Amino acid sequence: MSSNNDNAAAAIIAFVSGAVIGGVAALLLTPKPGHEVREKISGLTESAAEKVKRMAREAKFRTGPRTKGDEFQYDGGDAWI
Repeated sequence: MSSNNDNAAAAIIAFVSGAVIGGVAALLLTPKPGHEVREKISGLTESAAEKVKRMAREAKFRTGPRTKGDEFQYDGGDAWI
């Protein structure tokens, strides 16, 4: 059973390291000037940070404590059917 966990961990490490190497290669080989690349990267990191914060809030809300009958309360989504 531990060999499955080892294989999964190795696959994740390989994927992440490949993504990092690919990102570095893309930055080094880009035809744009350095300041444009830095501006684009800072914009991407800001939007990624906002997305992570939003997802964390949603996850916290969805996994929060529930009282009996909460599953039938209107949450502001689509119409009741």
